[in-house]
Amino acid sequence: KRIVSDRGTQFTSRFWKKIHEVLGTQLDFSTAYHPQTDGQTERVNQILEDMLRACALTYQRSWDKSLPYAEFSYNNSYQASIKMA
Repeated sequence: KRIVSDRGTQFTSRFWKKIHEVLGTQLDFSTAYHPQTDGQTERVNQILEDMLRACALTYQRSWDKSLPYAEFSYNNSYQASIKMA
């Protein structure tokens, strides 16, 4: 499995390199100012932000309590680009 991220220091640390080694995943970095990659990431961030806002308003609790549910929901929703959930 491959994970694509930006070159933020939180993703380039020895800690994350070790995590990827243990999990058997490959970490690939996006090219700086690459609109296609940045756009995909920003779209997912917007979707998650909308989900968290809805949860916070509906359930009257802070967004961080709803994050695991939003993540689960997004990760298990149908993605037209890959034609699967």
